[in-house]
Amino acid sequence: MKLTFVHPAIGHRAGESYIRTWQMESLPVAVLAGLTPADVETAFYDDRMEAIDYDAPTDAVAIPIETYTAARAYQIASEFRARKVPVIMGGFHATLVPDEVARYAEAVVTGEAEAVWGEVIDDLQHGTLKPRYHGAQRPLSEIKVDRRLFRGKRYLPIGLVETGRGCHFPCEFCAIQTFFSRTYRARPVDAVVKEIEALDKRVYFFVDDNFAGDLKNGKPLLAELAKLNVRWITQMSIDAAHDEGFLEELRRAGCRGVLIGFESLDERNLAVMNKRFNSMRSGFRGALANLRRHRIFVYGTFIFGYEHDTAASFDEAVDFATAEGMYIAAFNHLTPFPGTPLYKRLQSEGRLRFEAWWRDPEYRYNALPFVPRGLAPEEVTAGCVAARRRFYSWRSIARRSTRHARDAYVFRNFFLVNAMHRAEISKRDGYPLGDETWRGRLLEVQ
Repeated sequence: MKLTFVHPAIGHRAGESYIRTWQMESLPVAVLAGLTPADVETAFYDDRMEAIDYDAPTDAVAIPIETYTAARAYQIASEFRARKVPVIMGGFHATLVPDEVARYAEAVVTGEAEAVWGEVIDDLQHGTLKPRYHGAQRPLSEIKVDRRLFRGKRYLPIGLVETGRGCHFPCEFCAIQTFFSRTYRARPVDAVVKEIEALDKRVYFFVDDNFAGDLKNGKPLLAELAKLNVRWITQMSIDAAHDEGFLEELRRAGCRGVLIGFESLDERNLAVMNKRFNSMRSGFRGALANLRRHRIFVYGTFIFGYEHDTAASFDEAVDFATAEGMYIAAFNHLTPFPGTPLYKRLQSEGRLRFEAWWRDPEYRYNALPFVPRGLAPEEVTAGCVAARRRFYSWRSIARRSTRHARDAYVFRNFFLVNAMHRAEISKRDGYPLGDETWRGRLLEVQ
């Protein structure tokens, strides 16, 4: 049997190459490949950087799907299904809205693949593929990763590694809490170490939803990472930045930077989004001072469109991020992902502009999918773009660079990384969800 994996792009804009900072290895495909028996022949197309050969012989196609890639995934699925090739979809979006995804695939996998992928493959081989499969949470020792399908593809030179899954926090807008039911599980330390040793990259990104999900039990991993002498960055909640001992161990283990969701400088907004913990102890400035002291740079993220945002909120966030010397920062609008408490609230309040923005042909990247309280949707979009332009101005880049001169490796890459983000500001604005040149017809399962 031959199985083809496809990683869908967010979309394609006519006459433009795909956005470079979005071109990282497809970890979901690597996990599925690792779970696939050796006697199954596999192929892989990454829609972000290569054309898909829809006519190449294959017995089935597997597509991991996220909300932002849903429109394009349905186009790809329709092309294969028009050629009588069965399609299997799974991932976050499939779990959040399985009935929708089932309209475009012969089989939908919800939950985590480790628990059911063997059954899916066996059913494929016997011609008994079922329309639904659900993978319950299992120990992360069952994760297997196979990156051989990535050979020859021009990804960013960053090794993506998963050390844990989930997050305990109840942030209103976050799909993570819905998918993992506010749980956190760590992967066995020896498995993480072996994967890193096999990858042999210059820098790693630990893709965990919250690397600080379990501070106490995470210390053995930090001790082993310190022995490897590797550089890495990750995502974590800001509460961990108030733990000096943890930050010291992070730095000793090779951590050079962390992505932290600051979201808003207005405590009333933080209360609405269930992120009061963001302002605990000494608040943002205290946490950032601690991180600087341990020479860990910050990628800060901010979101706009919450109840108490005003026209001044954008400049306030940029001024704060610049003054604090953040390495890079994201200034995005609030996004109601399906299945989240935020989506349900906005839907009940009649404030959604698109019932399903992720597959609406009128929706574009950076547009606001709902009606905010204090600003017009267009004001939020324009404010986010203006904030990015200010933060990634050459003046801001030069000013922030002085905060990173103490670390030669971080400083050496600072201007390159910031220049990449600066170049992509206009490219992202209004980006289509789905391929705008596609002229096919979406085929639904009968």
